[in-house]
Amino acid sequence: MPRFAILEHTGAPDDPAGRHFDLLLESGPACRTWRLMHLPYPSGPAVAALELPAHRLAWLDTIAAEVSGGRGHARRVASGTFEPLSLDAESLSAATVLVLELVGEPVSGRLRLESIAAGWSAILTDA
Repeated sequence: MPRFAILEHTGAPDDPAGRHFDLLLESGPACRTWRLMHLPYPSGPAVAALELPAHRLAWLDTIAAEVSGGRGHARRVASGTFEPLSLDAESLSAATVLVLELVGEPVSGRLRLESIAAGWSAILTDA
């Protein structure tokens, strides 16, 4: 099963809020990654997201570390595995709508990521 992680990222120079969360999904030799403005929670509102360049797989195993180039600090707040339930394309790396079953701690449930005009939207529901 492919892995996921959610990292709390603080001190990023391009983040006016000073804190966001990075969602990483294992996809081949790297992680497809989104910046989430807030942590999603089951049956909560949609969370605005921005797709980022792929991240290294090593971040899936990192508990806490400085981000290279003086780009802040990252701390893992959730991790586990996921199962793709629906992809609108043939692979995770190209999909613009993803429905995933997350199994992890403390985040589990069905996550729907969808590309919208202003970026992406993430909604987490109970399994």
